[in-house]
Amino acid sequence: MTLTFTLEPPITPALRDDLLDLWTDVSNAGGAVGFVPPVHREEIRPELVRHFVHMAEGRTRLLVGRDAHGTTAAAFLTGNPQHLNAHWLSLYSVMVHPRHQGKGYGRDLLAAAEEAARATAGIEAIRLSCRGGHGLERFYGSCGYKEVGRVPGAVRVAPDDDRDEIFMLLSLG
Repeated sequence: MTLTFTLEPPITPALRDDLLDLWTDVSNAGGAVGFVPPVHREEIRPELVRHFVHMAEGRTRLLVGRDAHGTTAAAFLTGNPQHLNAHWLSLYSVMVHPRHQGKGYGRDLLAAAEEAARATAGIEAIRLSCRGGHGLERFYGSCGYKEVGRVPGAVRVAPDDDRDEIFMLLSLG
């Protein structure tokens, strides 16, 4: 099965619900996307609304991947308001539904994000951060991202469970 990607799709109630379900399922499967299981849709909704507000302001773009089953992958691309940093963007909340792990959808999503960034005038790099303890830095590294920094213990997922925040960069040059 293959994914079809859409950058900046119209936000419909169905897409909003799909994104809430995706984010909830990814989080509850242990995905490092800003929440710790167990989490409910209503806990995620305010964060999704913040992303929608940033989209309406033109600061964030949504990339959605769909297959025959519906919305199965998503990520948010955010530019920098500071002119000194306007040559790179950030990739947030990179999600692939747990039932599709191991099918290459994550690589497909990152490739689509790279394509979107390359099509954006003046963008020379993509930055993302990931939570340590999941091996995500190895996955992103296999997709061309380089680790450029690490803050030990910056992410507290539970009492006595602090993880590194790892900063990764993909140069588009």
